[in-house]
Amino acid sequence: MKRGFYTIMAAQFFSSLADNALFVAAVELLKTEGAAEWQRAALVPMFALFYVVLAPFVGAFADAQPKGRVMFISNAIKIVGCLMMLFGTHPLLSYAIVGLGAAAYSPAKYGILTELLPPSQLVKANGWIEGLTIASIILGILLGGQLVGHAIASRLLTLDFPVIDTGIDSGPEAAIFVLIFVYVIAAWFNLRIPHTGVEMRPMPRNSLELVPDFWHCNARLWRDKLGQISLATTTLFWGVSGNLRYIILAWSAAALGYSTTQASTLSGVVALGTAVGAVVASMRMRLDSATSVMPLGIAMGVLVILMNYIDNVWVAAPFLILLGGLGGFLVVPMNALLQHRGHNLMGAGRSIAVQNFNEQACILGLGAFYSLSAGLGLSAFGAITVFGIVVAGIMWLIQRWHASNLRHHKEEVDKLLMIARHDNPDGGH
Repeated sequence: MKRGFYTIMAAQFFSSLADNALFVAAVELLKTEGAAEWQRAALVPMFALFYVVLAPFVGAFADAQPKGRVMFISNAIKIVGCLMMLFGTHPLLSYAIVGLGAAAYSPAKYGILTELLPPSQLVKANGWIEGLTIASIILGILLGGQLVGHAIASRLLTLDFPVIDTGIDSGPEAAIFVLIFVYVIAAWFNLRIPHTGVEMRPMPRNSLELVPDFWHCNARLWRDKLGQISLATTTLFWGVSGNLRYIILAWSAAALGYSTTQASTLSGVVALGTAVGAVVASMRMRLDSATSVMPLGIAMGVLVILMNYIDNVWVAAPFLILLGGLGGFLVVPMNALLQHRGHNLMGAGRSIAVQNFNEQACILGLGAFYSLSAGLGLSAFGAITVFGIVVAGIMWLIQRWHASNLRHHKEEVDKLLMIARHDNPDGGH
């Protein structure tokens, strides 16, 4: 691998580490301010908001200038969001600004790999990036939990700067202040990412020209008989996964009496299970048999409901590993099938933009649904039950949709599966 690749990995690790730690700190900040339950749940959809709104534009923005500079600007926006929280802006609005930075960061992070590395190294590179991202999720959630915990927060609050009055007087604010420096480290690595020499493609004078092409690509993938099923499944998975971060915090407090610090360790356990499931799937699943994993999506919804009957951490930990493992085993083959169909239909870049839009829209939609359930007075247990039923029901409908395609469009589906089998004869992803 080229030296620049390791710089990209370092930048991605620290940026993702701070993102996940900041989520825990923002939850605790709202809790200490006495915010309602629905506001804490609303952090998830607020983060996804700009992913959805700016989906047609962020890819073109990433292609208009060096990717390292785009990543630096994105991390700078995240720092602005953190400072807004510290200076009294409502945490939901501030966290949406952090999401704006993340939305701009995503296409640059993946796009630079194709500019820097030859095609023969792309699968290996993506494996490293995804593995590192999962590690940063686990460590970030744990870091956020520890920073807002009494032991570390009390020490951070005793630090004093001569002449400067920081105005930081709570554990969550001290945690956010520390995380600004983690973003600064990521930004420093961004500045050291080498220029790849690829010619920049300037943004069109009228940015709205990008919208029709984006929607055409989106519609084209949804019309494809395999693309629509893989897109629907991965969209639902990421919608569930994105909201599980908060659901587990809420459930841990209600069922186990856990603090945010203690609950954050269980969120890390789910990510660990997802990593294990993803590795097993990558070794055992073939691209042309990817749709066989759809029942696992229904099982995930059922398991979310069964969380309500657990009140012992020794049962909760292996249960959450199983929940994450099912998700990892589900998403790897379906994501590979989606990338395969997207690449054949419109090219990898546009396919990633469409995929990001749909996945973040699902996170936003399911997060808003969960927040509404909590806002209407449902207990954490009631909101989790309704959420699990919706997830299992949607996955059942997707499975029926695929069965209908097999009945009414069998020749077309068989042809697409044959192409997948031909392009992926050994089953590797």
